[in-house]
Amino acid sequence: MWNELVECMSREDLKKLQSERLIATVERVYNNVEHYRKKMDAIGLKPSDIKSVDDLVKLPYTTKADLRETYPFGLFAVPQKKIVRIHASSGTTGKATVVGYTKKDIDTWSECVARCFAMAGVTDEDIIQIAYGYGLFTGGLGAHNGAEKLGATVVPMSTGNTTKLINMMKDFNATALACTPSYLLHIAEILEGNGDLDKIKLKIAICGAEPWTEQMRMKMEKTLNIKAYDIYGLSEIMGPGVACDCEYHLGLHVNEDHFIPEIIDPKTLKPAKEGEIGELVFTTITKEGLPLIRYRTRDLTSICYDKCKCGRTQARLSKFVGRSDDMLIIRGVNVFPGQVEDALAKLEEVSMHYMMIVDRVGTLDTLEIQVEVDERFFSDEIKSLEALTKKIGHTIQQALGLSAKIKLVEPKTLERSMGKAVHVIDKRKL
Repeated sequence: MWNELVECMSREDLKKLQSERLIATVERVYNNVEHYRKKMDAIGLKPSDIKSVDDLVKLPYTTKADLRETYPFGLFAVPQKKIVRIHASSGTTGKATVVGYTKKDIDTWSECVARCFAMAGVTDEDIIQIAYGYGLFTGGLGAHNGAEKLGATVVPMSTGNTTKLINMMKDFNATALACTPSYLLHIAEILEGNGDLDKIKLKIAICGAEPWTEQMRMKMEKTLNIKAYDIYGLSEIMGPGVACDCEYHLGLHVNEDHFIPEIIDPKTLKPAKEGEIGELVFTTITKEGLPLIRYRTRDLTSICYDKCKCGRTQARLSKFVGRSDDMLIIRGVNVFPGQVEDALAKLEEVSMHYMMIVDRVGTLDTLEIQVEVDERFFSDEIKSLEALTKKIGHTIQQALGLSAKIKLVEPKTLERSMGKAVHVIDKRKL
């Protein structure tokens, strides 16, 4: 087991380590980051007030707005010459969020990803294709460095040429693949369509960068005859490698010696109870370039601290139900795209590709869900399509608690994604 001493550390020893690192981090950001110093001074908080991890709740939250307010390098805690790499978000909804890494940060990141890949069963005997985007997005380089740290043979495929990826997967006898779950779905669809499922040696897929359901994981495992694992991260905190699930799929194990997780009520900002769904908050305790205090991720999940069947003692995050800023309110009902995906996964007549279109007619919200029919069940018979539409509509209504217009579309007509999939068009915001 990779770094077993850390992953199986007692909760008492882990708390002691976290406390030491938290105290040092708070001292560092107070002295080196003006933005944090002003925030702490405004509430009369000094670094000396933080004596253990129990005092974490005294510290102010950090949000994406703070990163944009201090754009581009205002939250960096080291001189520019110590920053060896910069990543950034796309900035499609405003200024890009910029993150900087020191050499030590890159080493820490690689270690965290290596732990996650080892948790998924990757070894130095595997050939792994990295099919996340390389560049400013953290996925490609983050996964790449972690796989090399583990000693695996890395094929830096990136995204953009699925035919070449599949050909190399067959030619190189690739045994592992790192990509988004929606891209894995696309790859599986092509392999199945070409009759190539028995021509690959793939054993493991490590998927992240977007939420996906347990039903989708099981469907991919059955189709490709592999084991699929969920890896979690976000650029502001580090990148991929913050957490990953093990072979029991009982939650994502957090690398708690580097990241302290909290779950809060997104409305009251008060701590949620163990096992209660809320917003995930992270504090980094080893990062040099961009240490963040109580960063609100907007991701919705729950946390538990009991020992996993695999023997690891790290805190575990449940499957993400979505993001607080991705939640749709339709006719007074809270709706997440993952609920639709979860419902569709139970129907063998449809694929996992769908699109939700939300609109408003007068004062009434409307929801149309476009669903691809599986090729095996596609028919020109009106009665068959009507029956299927009714069946899907009933399943969706049970899952969401509201009715939706179901529009069946032909197989392979909805756009495929090689990165993060887009499943919602909200015309109310256009």
